[in-house]
Amino acid sequence: MGRTLLVALAQYPPITGADPVGQLQAQAAEIQRESTDLGLLVFPEVHLCGDCDTAADGNEWLRSAAEPLDGPRMQALGELAAALGLWLIPGSVPELGDGGHVYNTQVVFDPSGNLVASYRKVFPWRPYEAWSSGHEFEVFDMPGTGRGGLSICYDAWFPESTRSVAWLGAEFVVNVVKTIGADRKQERVLAQANAIVNQVFMLSVNAAGPIGAGGSIVCDPEGTVIADLPTADPGLIRVEVDLDAVTRVREVGTEGFNRMWSQMAPNDPVIDLPIYQGRIDPTRWQPRGAP
Repeated sequence: MGRTLLVALAQYPPITGADPVGQLQAQAAEIQRESTDLGLLVFPEVHLCGDCDTAADGNEWLRSAAEPLDGPRMQALGELAAALGLWLIPGSVPELGDGGHVYNTQVVFDPSGNLVASYRKVFPWRPYEAWSSGHEFEVFDMPGTGRGGLSICYDAWFPESTRSVAWLGAEFVVNVVKTIGADRKQERVLAQANAIVNQVFMLSVNAAGPIGAGGSIVCDPEGTVIADLPTADPGLIRVEVDLDAVTRVREVGTEGFNRMWSQMAPNDPVIDLPIYQGRIDPTRWQPRGAP
C-alpha cells in the first residue's frame, strides 16, 4: 500500500455570525458526505472570523476574538474533529498568548480530536497586520502516512519558511491564506516555486470572494499543478496526494536530474550566511527523517 492522502481544500468565504464553529461543522459534514474516504480537511486563514472584514478596525476585532489554545473555541473544534473522525485544519485562529500577545495561529486536530500541532505565523503581513510574530516553524506527523508542514499566507513569500519545514521533514506543506488582492497571482507562482526548490507538495487554500481572491492551488514535488481553482468563486479541491512521490523525487531528482537535498558532501566547506549571521553546515544538509 502506498502512502496516499485524500485532501479537501475548502475555498470558501470567511464565516460570519454568532456560531462560527457550528457553521464550520455544517460545512465540514457536507464535504465529508461527498468524500467518505477523506483524510484531511483544510479551511482558509482566519476562516472562523469573517466578521473582522466588516469591522471598523479589523485588527482590534481579531484581538477581541482571541482565546488561549485551551479556551472554549479550541475545545469545540476538537470535538468537531472527533465527530468527523478525520484530520482537520480549520484555518487559523486568533490566539491569546502570554503577556497579552495575539498570534495568528494555524491548528491541526487528529481524528480523535486532539490538538497535535499549532503554528504561530512567523511573517505577518506588515505593516497591515498587527499580529505578534511567532518564532518557530512547525511540522506534524500523520502516523502511517507522512509528515506535514504548516504555513500561513505571507509566510510563502519568505523562502526560509517552507525550506525550514521541509528540513524538519515535511513532505507536504499546508499554506492557509486569506489574500484579498491582485498579488494572489504571484502567490500561485510561489506555491510552484516552493514545491520545486524543496521537493514537497504545496497545498495553498485561499478564501473565496467577495472577500478573498481565491486561486487555491496544489503542486506536486516537481512543481506540477495537480489541482487548481483559478477564480475567486467558492469551490472545493479534492486531491489525492501520493507522499511516496516525495521519496521518489528526492531519490532520482526533479525531472530525473536535480537532487538539492543531496547537494552537500561531508568534506565541503561550511558556507557562511552573512544575512542570518549563520551558516550552512554540510553535515546537517538533509531533511530530518530522511534515510
